[in-house]
Amino acid sequence: MSTLSTATITTPALVGGRSLISAGLFARLTARIADEHPELATDMPARIMDQALAFLGTCAVATRPVGPSETVDIGWHTFVLYTAEYAEFCTRVAGRFIHHVPDDDPTVSPVQVKLADVVAVITAAGYRVDPGLWPLEARSDCSQCHAGCHDTPVK
Repeated sequence: MSTLSTATITTPALVGGRSLISAGLFARLTARIADEHPELATDMPARIMDQALAFLGTCAVATRPVGPSETVDIGWHTFVLYTAEYAEFCTRVAGRFIHHVPDDDPTVSPVQVKLADVVAVITAAGYRVDPGLWPLEARSDCSQCHAGCHDTPVK
């Protein structure tokens, strides 16, 4: 008679993007979003910044093009303004600077990415996704990939 053992399989808990920066910096960034976007509900600045950080953490390890939703891009734009903190974050998390490259040149075909694919990559990278900030039927109009590359930029 054989004895079957059962192993418990645990799935690692997904983390919030806000875990990538200090509470003080997170508070400064969310306060700026709230000041610059008074039309947002009171919980939105923190949600936006959390997802922008999860997105940027994903950019550090993504092997295919990813881009933020329009709402999440607000958080990225805000963080980029804090150049010293943003540069330190990029070096620490990605080992390189994560450029914000909008696809606004009408002569160049933009690399458009389905947000449903981006959400899958963010989750695979270990971050929680706030589904309300990622309209899955939409496409992103900006990319972390400089010059429309299709792989992770060289570190």
